This record gives sequence, C-alpha cells and structure tokens, in this order.
Amino acid sequence: MKTIQEEVLALFREEIPGYLDNHWKEVPLELDSDLFDAPADDLYDALNKFEQNFHVDLSNVKWSCYFPWQNTPLLTRWFKLKQEDVEKNRKPLTVRMFAESASAGKWLYD
Repeated sequence: MKTIQEEVLALFREEIPGYLDNHWKEVPLELDSDLFDAPADDLYDALNKFEQNFHVDLSNVKWSCYFPWQNTPLLTRWFKLKQEDVEKNRKPLTVRMFAESASAGKWLYD
C-alpha cells in the first residue's frame, strides 16, 4: 500500500516530465523538486488532478508567492523591475508541499 507522499509524487510524475541533466538523461521529479520550471499546461493538469484525487482546495493558494513574475503588472515589468529582482524573493513550490497538504486535507502554505 502506497503512502500519501508516494501517491502524490506518482501523480505529479505522471503529469509533469522530469528535467534533463547535463548528459540529456531525464531525471524524474522528487518530493523536493521545485515546480517553478514545470510546463504550465502540465502543472495545471497536475493541480487539477491533485484537487480531485486528494480533495484539497487550491482556490485560496497565493500563487504570486511561487510565481511572482507572472503576477507583476506588465508596465512594472517593462519599466521598474528586473526579473531577477522579483524572483529572488520567490518561494519554492515543491511536490512535498502538496504531499503534506494532502495528508492534512488542506493547503498548509503561503
């Protein structure tokens, strides 16, 4: 019987491809993998399945903590800030966070 952590990791691995190492070998997601660079469509699909399978409501997650650049107004991006300045304050979004939230039955972070 799988633990919740193993089930959540399996779900994310099914939806999001791993990353390529320096030798072009695919490295699968792990619990501490940051999902920041995950393809948006794949992440969206994983989040939908996560909500359905584990009954954790993600509607109140403060996504701007994890994806600040996407939530910065366009004019601010053009004129005032560098992407590096915005992203240095970014919180990592890991598979482990979803596994722990699934165990608790609610989103635990932000």
